[in-house]
Amino acid sequence: MPRVRLAVPALLASAVLLAVPLAAHAQGYPTKQIRLIVPLAAGSTADIVSRVVGAELSKALGQAVVIENKTGAGGTIAMAEVARSEPDGYTISFASQGTLVFNQALYAKPGYDSLKDFQPLAFVGGVSNVMIVPASSPAKGPADVIAAARAKPGELTFSSGGSGTSHHLSGVLFGNLTGTKLLHVPYKGAPQGVTAVLAGEVSMGFFNTPTVIAQIKDGRVKALGVTSLARSPLLPDVPTLDEQGVKGYEVNTWFGFIARAGTPPEVVRRLNAEINKALADPAVKSKLAQQGFDLAPPMTPEQFAKLIAEDMVKWTPVVKSSGARVD
Repeated sequence: MPRVRLAVPALLASAVLLAVPLAAHAQGYPTKQIRLIVPLAAGSTADIVSRVVGAELSKALGQAVVIENKTGAGGTIAMAEVARSEPDGYTISFASQGTLVFNQALYAKPGYDSLKDFQPLAFVGGVSNVMIVPASSPAKGPADVIAAARAKPGELTFSSGGSGTSHHLSGVLFGNLTGTKLLHVPYKGAPQGVTAVLAGEVSMGFFNTPTVIAQIKDGRVKALGVTSLARSPLLPDVPTLDEQGVKGYEVNTWFGFIARAGTPPEVVRRLNAEINKALADPAVKSKLAQQGFDLAPPMTPEQFAKLIAEDMVKWTPVVKSSGARVD
């Protein structure tokens, strides 16, 4: 019994000793450069946002924020690396609806659990995709694509920046809602997938509006419809797929920043505050708005975590019922 009475203070003392370095670490954060992992290729929507916010973070924190593009497997390679990283705030990541929600239903073994392995930091907002075809394509609208797909089931192809991305699921949803069968052709990243459309290697693609706005305006590809329910401010003359008869079609991908679960609360709060401050900067807002991003009001880490959990409930049955799998 005496040993039991002595054990309690001893355990409390140990806990205090463990907490002291953690608190000191959080108060002094950051003391070295920060890795910002981006699960998609350079030039992609994820990369654009990450570099803009990363530059602002670097100035605010007084430490370099180094962007690391880690592509492949729909973002699971990058996310799995974050899930294995030290929970100290020196490895953070850009994340999307695709990497945090879609992949959990698409992959039998994605290498991470979005609800257990990550600490949400800050929410950014969303962006629509746009359905594009080569400039030489005879299609003038989604109705033409639907007719061609029904005439040749399984022969029309669509590219993406990888299996499990919003580009991939946009094509799956289009096929489901129109009763057509399309063939998915995944590429290493969005830029390569867009290049495939430009070259006529595939019949079409569904890519984030900021990624393809230049090619659309230059006439190198044709935009047939945007995937959000409201028209994109960047493409006001391009109707939505929903208003062109693909009723109920909506894909509006959201983005945010995350860290490893277990990151000190003080560090989480600091990163949340600095990222939200960067996104509220008029110059940053203007730059991202010009790229087609719909920035959302600031969220706390807890609100962002709630959004991820709710979206998991909403999208998991949709993805599974579509039959889309990546094993």
